[in-house]
Amino acid sequence: MAKVGIFGAGWVGVCTAVCFAELGHEVVVRDVVPEKVDALSHGQMPFHEADVPELLERNLERLSFTLDVDDVVGCDFLFVCVDTPPTYSGDADLSRVWTVVDELPELPGHPILVMKSTVPVGTGEKIRAGLDHRGLTHVGYASNPEFLAEGTAVRDFMRPDRIVVGAFDSADADAVASLYDKIDAPIVRSDVNSAEMIKLAANAALMTRISFINEIANVCEATGADVVKVAEGVGLDNRIGSKFLRAGIGYGGSCFPKDSLALKQLASNSGYHFQLLAAVIEVNELQKRRVIGKLSRHLGSLRGKTVALLGIAFKPDTDDMREAPSIVLASRLLAEGATVRAWDPVADVSKLPGSVERADTVLEAVTGADAAVIVTEWDELKGLATAEVRDAMRNPLIVDGRNVLDPAEARRAGFVYEGMGRPLAPNDVNVEA
Repeated sequence: MAKVGIFGAGWVGVCTAVCFAELGHEVVVRDVVPEKVDALSHGQMPFHEADVPELLERNLERLSFTLDVDDVVGCDFLFVCVDTPPTYSGDADLSRVWTVVDELPELPGHPILVMKSTVPVGTGEKIRAGLDHRGLTHVGYASNPEFLAEGTAVRDFMRPDRIVVGAFDSADADAVASLYDKIDAPIVRSDVNSAEMIKLAANAALMTRISFINEIANVCEATGADVVKVAEGVGLDNRIGSKFLRAGIGYGGSCFPKDSLALKQLASNSGYHFQLLAAVIEVNELQKRRVIGKLSRHLGSLRGKTVALLGIAFKPDTDDMREAPSIVLASRLLAEGATVRAWDPVADVSKLPGSVERADTVLEAVTGADAAVIVTEWDELKGLATAEVRDAMRNPLIVDGRNVLDPAEARRAGFVYEGMGRPLAPNDVNVEA
């Protein structure tokens, strides 16, 4: 078994650490935030992610967390798992990546620096040059991008579709691949630039599918078709498949928004206008705002109205609110003069902008509300259309931003219902003009 050092105790770093420990490797995680290091050392998680707390507790004897960069000396592999947020220009901010490289101590033997963070194509070549300039020619370099989804990170790590390893030296690639020997998955070997592009291209493809089905949903609304049935029929075509064909209010999170901007900017910096990706980004931004139009169509002016946002994390089974559609919705509703009340089982409502009211339960959120908007498809919301909820609301209007509910059942329960790309019933208009 190997000794693995990890830079960054964020979501990617911790998930990677506990999974490597579960595979039997000894893992040292270095971060610069004392509170985070102390909490993890005592088995306490800094974020919500299914199965990670159990792996952390089970493998604490193989895991250590430190503030001292010298504690990674002696590690066979040094994984970079730090944030690469977008700059104002849309480029990836690599300052944390370069901080890791610049702070590397004197390293004996032949450790391999492995890039897990999502970086622009060409970053590996620059880091290789930077290592050589520092006299660290004996340190190997590899790109091993992560393909973990929030809410299913452990499953994605242990049962991946593929493992991508790009390296300048084939022996380094072999060594990195050997870390995953206990995992049954194809290994994609490539050069470093291609490995970096694989991550960006995969996310771009998924984002394109999401924006595509949302555009189809908008056309369905205009023509009276039902996007749920359309997606079912399209997805059964084995050339297409059903994944990421669920219409809604757009994607968010820590990866898709920043990676789409980074790839678009990378293309622009290389002299190419990535028209398709630009459209994907535009569709996603507009989709978040369509809910406001739906509410206005039913309620007229939103000034003085109370709207319950149900779910504020960007997706279920996580507390992550980075680029969450709820942030845009809350901001727009407040700007329209509405009172906004929000509920989520794990995400922090205080991260929403302005004077959003926090509700501890779904029923508290909808009580006296003029409309309820399903923003995140939490399991708790599948049973929303009940007589208790209907009677608690001032106006029984549900805008289902994730198509969680059955429209017919919601209407039979006495609600006015509007989904995304689903036909309106004759009486689902002008509830309170």
